[in-house]
Amino acid sequence: MKEILKAYKYRLKPNEEQKVLLNKHFGVCRFLYNYFLNQKKTQYKETSKSDNYNKQAKSLTELKKLPEFAWLKEVNSQSQQAALKNLDTAYKRFFDHTSDYPKFKKKKNKNSFNIPQFVTIIDDKVCFPKFKEGIKFINHRPFKGQIRNATISKDACGNYFVSFLVCVHYESYEPTGKSVGVDLGIKDLAITSDGVKYENFKFFNKYKSKLAKAQRRLNKKQKGSNQYEKQKLIVAKIHRKIANSRKDNLHKITTDLVKNYDLIVVENLKVKNMLKNRKLSRHISDCAWGTFISYLEYKARWNDKQVVKIGTFFPSSKTCSQCGWINKQLELSDREWICKSCGCVHDRDLNASINILNEGIKILNSVGTTDYANGGVINPEDTLVDSYEVRNP
Repeated sequence: MKEILKAYKYRLKPNEEQKVLLNKHFGVCRFLYNYFLNQKKTQYKETSKSDNYNKQAKSLTELKKLPEFAWLKEVNSQSQQAALKNLDTAYKRFFDHTSDYPKFKKKKNKNSFNIPQFVTIIDDKVCFPKFKEGIKFINHRPFKGQIRNATISKDACGNYFVSFLVCVHYESYEPTGKSVGVDLGIKDLAITSDGVKYENFKFFNKYKSKLAKAQRRLNKKQKGSNQYEKQKLIVAKIHRKIANSRKDNLHKITTDLVKNYDLIVVENLKVKNMLKNRKLSRHISDCAWGTFISYLEYKARWNDKQVVKIGTFFPSSKTCSQCGWINKQLELSDREWICKSCGCVHDRDLNASINILNEGIKILNSVGTTDYANGGVINPEDTLVDSYEVRNP
């Protein structure tokens, strides 16, 4: 059994006085993030350099001494410093070419702030600086472990949440010695090289008409009015239902894959580029392939499993998994096709998943003997999958 960092999220039940103080925390952390981001931008334009976290933390101390910024003292000082650390991290990631340039935070978006330490749970109440009496939360799944930090957030529906980052003892899934290729699609969300198809429930389409009706009503309301805010809440709840349903399905599929396979091979999809296709962008967004891969990767790390990504432009659908012939005339609408070289009949998605698995194994072999799944060694000659055998066992 090993130790991992795991997040546990719970619904908060603050009273009215606590809500006011929580909203002050959101506002102050957002203000500081934007204030010092603007400072960084100005400094970089003038000198091609900008202050790091240490210098900005000193500037924050001086800022609090000014009479016009006395309201900053009402909020937990460590949460303010955490906002500066988040900004510094975002800035470094931009210059490391791992993320986009930091954006200014908006009040209408999700609000949150971090609590780096001094977080405790007493009688189903979370206690931290400025909230020593504790805020009630729905403790639906107790955990055992050391709390490293916590994040308080507020969604568009006006609900408050707390997320604990906890160091827990984790028992990994047993190794199976199996490997699988996974083809992500729109008709079916995921198709494995074993012939298993995971349904794409198309949650956005399911609630599309209800959402459109609610948005039409929202457009007829006067902005800023009570009726506008009520209707805006209805729209937000529909979006939350879609998002929660999608996440639940993705968690179930990725957990099933990690539990049953030691090696999982997927395509390295460029989702941002694919969303430029106006005919398919809505369907691609609804599939949430990027979130799928993200879930798969961290669950694989927890359980000592391996996820391998193959090249973006590998012709997995067009290549015959039996003989290697490439069908250059294959269209997106062709769900089945016949190889002109060997005559094998292919299901488009199943054939693609088999090719993905075989390509992943070749990649692993090309970098030397790869150890995975508690010591299992991949040998392409022993592991390459034959499409005909899969479809006709």
